[in-house]
Amino acid sequence: MGKKVAALMTDEFEDTEFTGPAEAYRKAGHEVVVIEKDKSKTLTGKHGEKVPVDLTIDEVTPDDFDALLIPGGFSPDLLREDDRFVAFAKAFMDKKKPVFAICHGPQLLITAKTLEGRKATGYKSIKVDMEYAGANYVDEEVAVCCNQLVTSRTPDDIPAFNRESLKILAG
Repeated sequence: MGKKVAALMTDEFEDTEFTGPAEAYRKAGHEVVVIEKDKSKTLTGKHGEKVPVDLTIDEVTPDDFDALLIPGGFSPDLLREDDRFVAFAKAFMDKKKPVFAICHGPQLLITAKTLEGRKATGYKSIKVDMEYAGANYVDEEVAVCCNQLVTSRTPDDIPAFNRESLKILAG
């Protein structure tokens, strides 16, 4: 049976870091639900991709989902200003549910203080931030930690990111 994946995002997400994984997850039989602050909104990616919001952060709980996707771009930095998104991401990490964060996606996990002691990667510009947060930063196309956390650096890493996150979703 397919898993239900929450995608936390807002405007200025990195287009292919949502569309690539979302397409791969759906093709494998999983459901992807886009969560933002405003349900009436259509999100716009950095390169013009339009994505409708399915549910608001106030309509969901982490228990409603099997996994979490955090695409990169400027979106994670905007989301981490809002404690509701930080608490949502933190709950997945605390409950050892799968979390898939690419590029700047780990910024939400830094703010949630959930990277300490975990092997992870992300976009080069947040390497020091991740290290200060206690992550064991690696410069690799994909880092998998504790059969739970999957992180990648850039859109170029999406094939590896998808491969490893799909393995975890397959359980």
